[in-house]
Amino acid sequence: MLLKEEELRKEAVKISAYLMAISARTAPKSKGEDDIEIVYVDGEEKDRIAEEMIKCGKEKNIYGFIRDGESLRKSEAVLLIGVFGGKPVKLNCGACGMKCDELERVEKKEGKDYRGPNCAFKLIDLGIAIGSAVKLASVINVDNRVMYRIGTIARKLGYAKSDVVMGIPLSCTGKNPFFDRKEQNKQDKSK
Repeated sequence: MLLKEEELRKEAVKISAYLMAISARTAPKSKGEDDIEIVYVDGEEKDRIAEEMIKCGKEKNIYGFIRDGESLRKSEAVLLIGVFGGKPVKLNCGACGMKCDELERVEKKEGKDYRGPNCAFKLIDLGIAIGSAVKLASVINVDNRVMYRIGTIARKLGYAKSDVVMGIPLSCTGKNPFFDRKEQNKQDKSK
């Protein structure tokens, strides 16, 4: 068998995403309760998220959606990591603004980008899972960046079902497409 570098890179990114998913899944969770959702997206579905991000940015005049959509377009794949945050860990810490039994009973509502309210410990679990995944990507030299906007659009398109979702685009090219990005005009910086 003969594989050219482009095919090797695609396979390497897929294998990397699988390993990142393991890192996210096995990351510590509050009270050992796992409410994390992990979804791998590539190909046409990944491009659909990117196009919807760009469209959203143009409609709402929000440059960040356009910039991040262009970055996603340049990636080989995206790993979505989210959390179902409505089941509290029963510590009554008050970080969500109520007691745990109240959080369980309150009606979940769709906000601008996410569904809430959410238990703060579930959101911390999400952060730890994402941190574990991107640390592994860094160790194996897969370019990545955690992007809030990818998660919001992936939820709206139905690719992820959890309450709060972040997207991690993945790439392995000669130049990281997620950090050296074109800046917007100075008069547009407030958006």
